[in-house]
Amino acid sequence: MNKHRRYARIAISLIAVLLILSGIGYANRGTLAAWGFDTFLSKRVEAKLADTYQPLTDRPAESEPPAVTEPFTLLLMGVDARPGQTRGRSDTLIYTVVRPKDGNVLMVSVPRDSYADIVGKDKKDKITHAYAYGGPEMAVNSVQKLLDAHVDHYASINFEGFVEAVDTLGGISLPITKDIVNKGKDHEKFTIKANKDSYTGQEALNYVRYREDAGGDVSRTERNRVFLEAIMRKASSLKQWDKIPELLGIVGDNFRTDLPPSAMTDLAKQFLQTDHRIRSYTLKGSGARMGSQNLWYFVLNDNDLAQVRTTIAKWLDADTPAAELTLPGETGAGTAAGTAGGTAARQTAGASQAAAS
Repeated sequence: MNKHRRYARIAISLIAVLLILSGIGYANRGTLAAWGFDTFLSKRVEAKLADTYQPLTDRPAESEPPAVTEPFTLLLMGVDARPGQTRGRSDTLIYTVVRPKDGNVLMVSVPRDSYADIVGKDKKDKITHAYAYGGPEMAVNSVQKLLDAHVDHYASINFEGFVEAVDTLGGISLPITKDIVNKGKDHEKFTIKANKDSYTGQEALNYVRYREDAGGDVSRTERNRVFLEAIMRKASSLKQWDKIPELLGIVGDNFRTDLPPSAMTDLAKQFLQTDHRIRSYTLKGSGARMGSQNLWYFVLNDNDLAQVRTTIAKWLDADTPAAELTLPGETGAGTAAGTAGGTAARQTAGASQAAAS
């Protein structure tokens, strides 16, 4: 592999870490890759991402970049801000536990219509509204209360802006086996044809926004995750060195986080030296119409929520062996020590196939 492609994969691997801390298998893990990244790319990446830094206003500013060696949590938000909107809603909420030393990542998806306390509004509502009401601060605080677990950092991604990223990559593959038609009275009207080799940025965005399948909120949450993983798979195979600055610019324009660029590059270097695995889980519940307006909500299962809280605490304990990092409801050991990304990829693929049917 020539040096341009090697460094291209390292740079795109950083993008993957920024977006979703995914389980992409880095072809050049190890000390040499980390050295190459540090020597040739880290400062350029930090410069490109300088404007992504947006600390939370209700927390004291940190005097130095946070350490990224011990387990920490990150709330990932996929924000659907339409043209002309200043904020939008957080269509995707993924509470993520990152364990840099052993490379394990837990991603807990919170369905957007989950009925939850909105901290700062003193009422219950769909948790997706927290971001619309009060930006990342209110979303972070509401998820913290729901999961009874601290959020160390956040990262928000504007899906609208990633139309350009998908087109720059030359399109992405999506697991659509049946035509997707959005035609409801109050919905956008579009059709996405099935079984295409590649989908454009607008088609990918429509795939994320589709609202009329039987799976409802849970299926949409899964499609959001499939969309992000599809971008990362395509980006990880990128061969054109000259596209890296353009892609980094697109990411920078549509990505906000309270992690300074230097902390993000430190995290990327850490992951380049570690085999890592991602485990995914979606909160369970059922739909119900409630309130004077008879609105539809996703009511979370209390027993499942309790198990999720216990699971998060276990993953955040640095002394928990990798073999004991399980998902809620799992028994036995060793599930987190398998092939990188294998379990999560199978879970997501299965869910997305169902969502597209």
